[in-house]
Amino acid sequence: MGYLEKISSPSDLKLLNIEDLPLLASEIREFLISSISKTGGHLASNLGVVELTIALNYCFDFSNDKIVWDVGHQAYVHKILTGRKELFDTLRKKDGLSGFPKTDESIYDHFNTGHSSTSISASLGFATARDLLNKSYNVVSVIGDGAMTGGLVYEAMNNAGANNKKLIIVLNDNQISISENVGSMSKHLSALRLAPEYIEAKIDVREFLEKFNIVGDKINKILEKTKEGIKHAVLPNVMFEQLGLKYIGPIDGHDIQGLIKALSNIKNINKPVLLHIITKKGLGYTHSEEDPYSYHGVAPFDKETGKQVSKKNEETFSDVFGKYMVKEANKNKKLVAITAAMPTGTGLSDFAKIYKDRLFDVGIAEEHAVVFCGGLAMAGFKPVFAVYSTFLQRGYDQIIHDVCMQNLNVVFAIDRAGIVGEDGETHQGIFDISYLSHIPNLTVLAPKNKSELIKMLDYAIKIHNGPIAIRYPKAIATDIYAEKEQEIVYGKSETIKKCGKIAIISVGAIITNVKPAYEKLLNDGYEISLINARFISPIDKSLIMDIKNQYDYIFTVEDNIFTGGFGAKLSAYLIRNQIFDKKIYNISFPDEYIEQGSIEELYKKYGLDSDGIYKTILSRIGSI
Repeated sequence: MGYLEKISSPSDLKLLNIEDLPLLASEIREFLISSISKTGGHLASNLGVVELTIALNYCFDFSNDKIVWDVGHQAYVHKILTGRKELFDTLRKKDGLSGFPKTDESIYDHFNTGHSSTSISASLGFATARDLLNKSYNVVSVIGDGAMTGGLVYEAMNNAGANNKKLIIVLNDNQISISENVGSMSKHLSALRLAPEYIEAKIDVREFLEKFNIVGDKINKILEKTKEGIKHAVLPNVMFEQLGLKYIGPIDGHDIQGLIKALSNIKNINKPVLLHIITKKGLGYTHSEEDPYSYHGVAPFDKETGKQVSKKNEETFSDVFGKYMVKEANKNKKLVAITAAMPTGTGLSDFAKIYKDRLFDVGIAEEHAVVFCGGLAMAGFKPVFAVYSTFLQRGYDQIIHDVCMQNLNVVFAIDRAGIVGEDGETHQGIFDISYLSHIPNLTVLAPKNKSELIKMLDYAIKIHNGPIAIRYPKAIATDIYAEKEQEIVYGKSETIKKCGKIAIISVGAIITNVKPAYEKLLNDGYEISLINARFISPIDKSLIMDIKNQYDYIFTVEDNIFTGGFGAKLSAYLIRNQIFDKKIYNISFPDEYIEQGSIEELYKKYGLDSDGIYKTILSRIGSI
């Protein structure tokens, strides 16, 4: 019987001898590789924190102590050790185990995470509450070096250093986030990693003292004072110390005994402490060690070869965007691309290779990215910010204040709009229409297919003067309704077919689901117009007049929540124009956070698959 089979809770872990923990780590790695090869998920990041997670659960009692995992996609090992190992065949599936910490999933998860750079702020909140309530639990924040590019981290550390609350921050430094880390913080951590003088000096002092038979507690006290002096002599500008945090490290993040010793000592320090550990992302699986970027998040794969079994070669909207940017940059020397640590995910990998000096990866710093784009636009460049819908939420104030208020020609290429699937509620892109379409000066578009995305990019970069956003999903870019496709004209929708007194207005690529429903209704004998909205903001004024003069029933279909969505906005326009005698129905996601599951499952559950759209429309017009 292996060690892992004996563990159903952290209390079981504490029964093991420390000498046995490296063998447990090996078993956990094998379990992760085997399990994630079947379900897909975040592999490399979890393989890199096995020893750290074992040490944390060995030293702390997280049924009482608090732990906050930054981003949280590296919490699989924590889940395994806290009684959820048997649920791993349901990982990231509908109604299954979440790929992120969830407070309603386990008493050992204390804060829901999914976006980067939030852990220190939340942990400081826990620490402050503890002191106000005169309680005595420990608070641990685990944050990666990639998340240290986020500005929220510095706001939190500044506050933590000033408040001087007992708080433990574990900085997991593997030199990689999703893509290679960038920025001054990455360079600073490299300097700390590569400070052999400090490490060697500590060893020399111990050897010197041992020659004089100074041992035990006495040597430890002398060493503690001496190494602090050495640290400030060799590393006089440790940024964390300047912010009021006690800096310890760097130490080997794969040495379980060393981690347990360090964490046990840190528990007794009554001030904020940052423990800097060095780990290797993807450790224990050859393919992820050699290519941690590709194995950050994976689809199911063949365990022996590492090949992802469900990876398709069909062109996605991200691919179309990336190819366009490369082609256009060759002609337009003022075109620049900006990414917030996601060049690969947003399709900019080739652009980064070919136009290295015109690709700006600002790290996980969306707020900065938006204002940075504003400065570039003001100086005469054409900045295109490629960003996931869920992450652009972080730059909302900057979109309004620094770009749209000044009417700057910044292009927001919004990837992963709509449902993204297995990553669940923290990553679904179902709010962007709502938080963008009401902003003055901002034009918002959604392409139905591949060629329309190219036309919209052409329009945004070559013609439009002002801020503009183009939203598109995590999906294959089809050629649906590409024949006789009209050019982009500002504020104009595209009528694919016009007939009868019923109109379906489809917003973006959801038309892939609308088309079968529409054709089925035509086969049923109904006369129905099909309209591609194209422009979410502004809404086509001629479309309003068509509704007034021709249509009695209007159905809008969109992959956004209802409130603030296209359908809600269209209804408001009709009311403003005193058009009250129309029956308007919106088919969208409800005003809820949408759970994890495959995209197909979620469309079906919420009535946005072709069958659901057909049934909803038929139920409203069946008596006509």
